[in-house]
Amino acid sequence: MRILRILLEKEFRQIFRDPAILRIIFMLPTVQLLLMPLAADYEVKNIKICVVDYDHSPYSHKLINKITASGYFTLVDYADSYDEALGYIEQDEADLVLQVPRSFEKDLVREDEAKLFMALNAINGVKANLGGAYLRSIIIDFNNDVRLEWMQLPRFNPQPIISISPINWYNPLMNYQLFMVPGILVILVTLVGAFLSALNIVKEKEIGTIEQINVTPIKKYQFILGKLIPFWVLGLIVLTIGLLISRYVYGIIFVGSITTVYFFAGVYLLAVLGLGLLVSTFANTQQQAMLLSFFMMMIFIMLGGLYTSIDSMPDWVKTFTKINPVTYFIEVTRMVILKGSTLVDIRSHLITVLGFAIVLNSLAVWNYKKRS
Repeated sequence: MRILRILLEKEFRQIFRDPAILRIIFMLPTVQLLLMPLAADYEVKNIKICVVDYDHSPYSHKLINKITASGYFTLVDYADSYDEALGYIEQDEADLVLQVPRSFEKDLVREDEAKLFMALNAINGVKANLGGAYLRSIIIDFNNDVRLEWMQLPRFNPQPIISISPINWYNPLMNYQLFMVPGILVILVTLVGAFLSALNIVKEKEIGTIEQINVTPIKKYQFILGKLIPFWVLGLIVLTIGLLISRYVYGIIFVGSITTVYFFAGVYLLAVLGLGLLVSTFANTQQQAMLLSFFMMMIFIMLGGLYTSIDSMPDWVKTFTKINPVTYFIEVTRMVILKGSTLVDIRSHLITVLGFAIVLNSLAVWNYKKRS
């Protein structure tokens, strides 16, 4: 324990002596967590729509007014023809074209059905899909409004309307920040832990102090623990800063126990730091360590379920996510913060990440060589 205490004292002195590391540890996660949730928004607004209304009837005007009043669409122009409206899409001035046929109101009143034509600019596939879904939802609401209006008139006898009352569990107002902020916090804690730990042993190699350490009677596991524990503590400090920002900036109230988040984060950081130290034992320069860590972290983050649902991924990618520690931490933070899950609910995640921590740190100790 005395040897480990001396190593820890040395590591903390090196960390706090370098102002660049302190800025990376404390300032960068704070700034990123303040900015990224404001930009990483699943909700698409200001969709530019061009309308071609051949009918010019009261019902077509009512539909167009309902679309523009929704808050999602910005009306670019009332085009006289479809070709003119398509020109707006070709010039990237419109994202969507809605064409109302000449007999829209007539078909709707006399035949109880009418057709609309919709063209989407699919260069931006996400915006096109969401824009089309929003527009279809508005048209369905318009259709229900019309049928409800007809039910009040004795001369019409429409089919009964089925009313659906949805309930959004765990996120009643569909606030995307409740979904994104915990995941982004996980990414920041992961990046700080993995990158800094990956650079740690390599830095000793580059400045030449690793030879001095190697000739001492320090055990390999003591050396790895001396490198791991300081960044484990700093990772929990970054997590604390992120949780405070989540609470007091974004107003996210934790349904579950914050102790559960810290307990899982402690185990998770052991796994991530073990991965960084393992990379550090392989690399000979800080540049090699940074590139290798960046390569792995990008894969872990993109396949972690933050930006893309894991259920929509191919089967072979779903298999890979089972060995991705980022996936488990993102799921756990959302489960605890939004659903109020306990340690019993996340025990499978906890056991899996603990296994990652044991394997990765054991490999780091085994691969570290005290002689060249």
